[in-house]
Amino acid sequence: MKLPSNGLQMQQAGLGAGNAVLESQRFLGAALDALSAHIAILDEDGTVIAVNVAWKRFADENQSTRGNFVGQNYLKVCDSHLSAEGSAVAEGIRAVMAGQSAEFNLEYSCHGPREKRWFIVRVTRFSGDGPVRVVVAHENISKYKQIEMRFRRLVDSNAEGVAFWNMKGQITSANAAFLKIVGYTRADLEAGPIDWLAMTPPEYADLDQRALKELIATGVCKPLEKEFIRKDGKRVAVLLGAATFEDDPRAGVCFALDLTERKKLEHQLLQAQKMESIGQLAGGVAHDFNNILTIFQMQVDLMKYDGLSAEQTESLEEITAGIQRGSALTRQLLLFSRREMFQPADLDLNEAITTTTKMLKRMLGETVEMQLKLAATPLLLHADAGMLDQVLMNLCVNARDAMPGGGRLVIETEGVEFDELAVAQTVQARPGAFVRLSVSDTGDGIAPEILSQIFEPFFTTKPIGKGTGLGLATVFGIVQQHQGWIGVYSEVGHGTTFRIYLPRLAGNVLLKSAAAAPVAMRGGQETILLVEDDPALRVAVRKALAQLGYRILEAPTGVKALEVWQENCVEISLLLTDLVMPDGMTGNDLAQRLLQENPNLKVIFMSGYSTEVVGRDFPLSEEVNFLSKPFPAQKLAETIRDVLDKVKPV
Repeated sequence: MKLPSNGLQMQQAGLGAGNAVLESQRFLGAALDALSAHIAILDEDGTVIAVNVAWKRFADENQSTRGNFVGQNYLKVCDSHLSAEGSAVAEGIRAVMAGQSAEFNLEYSCHGPREKRWFIVRVTRFSGDGPVRVVVAHENISKYKQIEMRFRRLVDSNAEGVAFWNMKGQITSANAAFLKIVGYTRADLEAGPIDWLAMTPPEYADLDQRALKELIATGVCKPLEKEFIRKDGKRVAVLLGAATFEDDPRAGVCFALDLTERKKLEHQLLQAQKMESIGQLAGGVAHDFNNILTIFQMQVDLMKYDGLSAEQTESLEEITAGIQRGSALTRQLLLFSRREMFQPADLDLNEAITTTTKMLKRMLGETVEMQLKLAATPLLLHADAGMLDQVLMNLCVNARDAMPGGGRLVIETEGVEFDELAVAQTVQARPGAFVRLSVSDTGDGIAPEILSQIFEPFFTTKPIGKGTGLGLATVFGIVQQHQGWIGVYSEVGHGTTFRIYLPRLAGNVLLKSAAAAPVAMRGGQETILLVEDDPALRVAVRKALAQLGYRILEAPTGVKALEVWQENCVEISLLLTDLVMPDGMTGNDLAQRLLQENPNLKVIFMSGYSTEVVGRDFPLSEEVNFLSKPFPAQKLAETIRDVLDKVKPV
């Protein structure tokens, strides 16, 4: 039977549609084979019904006993062969197949035949009018992962702080340098993003807003200075730069440079310039004021010859006393400004102090116990004896006023020699031979916020009428005029130590060298736990001891030292620790804790305070287990060796 033409056309149309489907399938298969991703198609039970060439090749490269998995249940393969990642893949596929999620992604790593590789698996569900099918695609992202890892290493090893942020004002990732600047830990960041606004002081909010607008408009913002509020509440100055990502302008990176040291140096420079300017002003004022006082004195002297009454003569004497007090003030101003007539001579510091202290004992009163610890040998220097008396009297009167209820005043002298290690510990120090005059008290101490102001003229914490504010300024000027320097160590409630260093006569140095030639420093191989909160000093001491052969473990505080001790207590032979440290644990507290665990541990304390002051609560020996800062490398080496070699009594 002949079919109608329209029937024939229908058959031909049907055959054409079938050929088109086959052609589409062949085209789709060729397209999938051309992809580098490993692709498999699963049925509704998870059985593999088709894979592309890349999947087959991957299976062959890994010498899989299951071939390319066609005809096998991929969910069971995942459960049995891919451990934790495999279970996650199987769980994700089941969720997609059940319609609980539209897709599933997972990044994982595996060890290939030659190297470790990274993949991302993507699972997608489709059904249309037919049965459910799931496409599983594995993409090799090893190259991108390696680039990411190298970038991460570059960021993590950068000495400058680097942080990644988003437009929500959150720090999502940061390197160790940035976390150190803001005082957060890696654990803090892993617990959740760090809030940028929480770290920004209110007065910098407008600056941040302007920087954000600049970022949105241009993709970068110019470097700016601001402050962060650290986790501990303290502020830190930083230089900040930021940029957005080209592919995602809603996120970006910022770079932070800690300006703490730079600000400290700038402050020191400004202080030095201010002191110099004030000194020049003070010298000019004193000069003019002395001229006025001279006129007054001359007129008073002339009036004495005019046959005055007893009452008038008494008034003139009171005027003369006032002129003398004014003259004493101008002398202090001139001493500070280094314009007083300088009359140096060779003298022994010990003799000068012995003479002056006879008067000081009457001045200090009975409530102050004065102790002298003078060097056993003469300390010769080229100095103005009158100026040295002025220095000692001002320091002792200052100490007396800091101990209204009485206390102890210790005056010490010592010959010291500074090497490069000692110089590194003090900004003003320089190599050479010096005499050291120390004045220590057990008084109220000086608050940290005013410590930098105590040498400024007219600065005083005493009530009106109780002090001129020129005492320490005068001391500062005299010490500078003698080419020396002064260091101050103080803690509120624990007293103050002033240490003055003046050049020692060269002849005295030669005599000392002839009497005792320097010996080579002795080292060792013991393990030493070094605890010092000043980073620069800790580095200097560590280098010096490492050169002597010692193994050095270090910590910035007593709390951190306990952590180091827990991991290395068996190896540690000696504890070298500062006495006054942050975090609420002193060097003595730390030593007592460690000695409870190991009574044979040797201990050496370091401090900028006098041994008489810091040692009043526990015994110290200057030559055995106490080092007074700054100390030369020779004395450090000798003290450590002596303590390590000394046998503890049973």
